[in-house]
Amino acid sequence: MTTPDATPALLPADAERRLHPGSWLFVLLQNLRQFIVPLVVLLFAGGRRDDGYPWWLPMLGVGALVVVSIWQYLTFRYRIADDRLIVRSGLLERSVRQIPYSRIHNVAIHQSLLHRLIGVAEVRLESAGGTKPEAEMRVLRLPEALALEQLIRDRSSEPSTAAVDGAAPAAPAGTTLLALSTIEVVKLGLISNRGMIVVAGAVALSFQVLPERAMGRWLVEGGREAFGYASGFATTWLAKALVIAAFVAAALALIRAFSVVLALVRYHGFRLQRQGRRLTVERGLLSRSRSSVPRRRIQAWTLRESLLHRLFARRTLEIDTASARAGDGQGNANGQRGLDALAPIAPPDTCDAILRDIAVLPAWPPAEWRPLHPRAWLRLLLGDAVLTAVLCGVLAWFFQWWGALGLLWLPWAAFVARRHAARAGYSIDDALVAVREGWWSRHWRLAEIGKLQAVELHRSPLDRGFGMASVWLDTAGAGALAPPLRLRFLPLADAERIHARLAAAIARRPLRW
Repeated sequence: MTTPDATPALLPADAERRLHPGSWLFVLLQNLRQFIVPLVVLLFAGGRRDDGYPWWLPMLGVGALVVVSIWQYLTFRYRIADDRLIVRSGLLERSVRQIPYSRIHNVAIHQSLLHRLIGVAEVRLESAGGTKPEAEMRVLRLPEALALEQLIRDRSSEPSTAAVDGAAPAAPAGTTLLALSTIEVVKLGLISNRGMIVVAGAVALSFQVLPERAMGRWLVEGGREAFGYASGFATTWLAKALVIAAFVAAALALIRAFSVVLALVRYHGFRLQRQGRRLTVERGLLSRSRSSVPRRRIQAWTLRESLLHRLFARRTLEIDTASARAGDGQGNANGQRGLDALAPIAPPDTCDAILRDIAVLPAWPPAEWRPLHPRAWLRLLLGDAVLTAVLCGVLAWFFQWWGALGLLWLPWAAFVARRHAARAGYSIDDALVAVREGWWSRHWRLAEIGKLQAVELHRSPLDRGFGMASVWLDTAGAGALAPPLRLRFLPLADAERIHARLAAAIARRPLRW
């Protein structure tokens, strides 16, 4: 995708425009995806033709979907005004949506393979905290979609000195902050575990769809055949174990290869650009997607670093935005919320440079991290110790003294707790609050104080016993998988002081979405 100039020829002002003439076809395909299962069941399981079953009834349903799709195309209009986008839809039940450009947080342009063949794109306009997009234009010609994105980007920006005399400011040239090569995307696939997630989902779906007896029989017979195959290559238990280990390694290698394929499909051609006050991410192999969000809409930042990340000397930089979280309505992976990963994979120095550039930070990482309570490692260890004791008690009930071998886990748990507490820390200044946690798998979480919505002082019974407390912070747009922004296991005096300081700062400052 390349961004053209938003010329009046592409988007004339104060003139209502229709969607692409083929828009009804894509609406029909979407409706068929939603109703294909009941239509197929009605066609093949509704009855026998010799019993007088009306086999044409499903075709009548398809015809109704065609009429609905054409109706939506004929009744949808949009108009470009000076400060807003006006969308009209419906005939019997009419709706008029007026969407100010300044309220649009994310402009998402999506192209499936069919979109790319025809030269069209789907545009979604998302605002803060919504459960669905403010407007969905399915579909526009690609130059028109890109011109609309540029127009929203230009008119949603604050007025500049160049526009004081009435002249429109020139569109800012894009600066590429990160571009991923194919090799980097392959590394991302090796680091991620998406292949295992998909396989686990397929197995769970199989248990739900297939009969329970059939699944049990398949697993038992498959296990017997695998052990029998291993016995054909080896006669001793050690040799059989090596053969089984080789099978497991091959299966894990296939899952990693699947993860690489998924990463290539999703992140091929990834490019992060800064265009004035907006960030634009473009990616995808078969389906191309383009998301654009103002920098001021970023609510929080997350840096992630797993063990595999460290082996490849890479990190991941993600953001939280207050955009709509609804899917794209197509049931595919592109239905994720707006713009989430600014750097799916990049060297640590590159992630830090991107963060400093976009967040306009004078320095990152902080020069000093404040430590946790001196006994924070004991507080972390206590949960593992209780769980280990319970499990060992259960195992000892069934296996006698062999169950006590589980207590050997406690030295490792104590080591991990000490390492975690030693690495954890926090940093607070007049503009930013940052937290780092983890040892085996690490993350850094930070947000501007002006983006905080609430602050809570939290003390559990165990915290009171250890003389410590935690400060929980809330921002808009946090994802379900994002780590919480919290300052855990601080000395009580420090926690109360930080709580009072942040509460006063939040009360003085207006919330900046």
